[in-house]
Amino acid sequence: MANKRDLKKDINYVLGDIIEAVYVWEYANTDADTKKSEAIIDEAIETFDSLIAKVNAKDVENKKAHFKAINQELEEKGRALIEKINKLN
Repeated sequence: MANKRDLKKDINYVLGDIIEAVYVWEYANTDADTKKSEAIIDEAIETFDSLIAKVNAKDVENKKAHFKAINQELEEKGRALIEKINKLN
């Protein structure tokens, strides 16, 4: 990970794309119930807030390891949210 700014951009892009995918699904399935899709959006927003708070943490001893762990968590949570989108009916 190059720096804090790039990590913040990655978080924003990944979770923004996930939210956009949910909106596209809702638009394509106007007759479907949106409770599950809204829950995915809420979870993406909570994930965003959590990861940005971790990036902005001041009392970190090993920044490289800390940012790498955040990047790994972003990947895991992003994949989980994408799987939830794919399971929407």
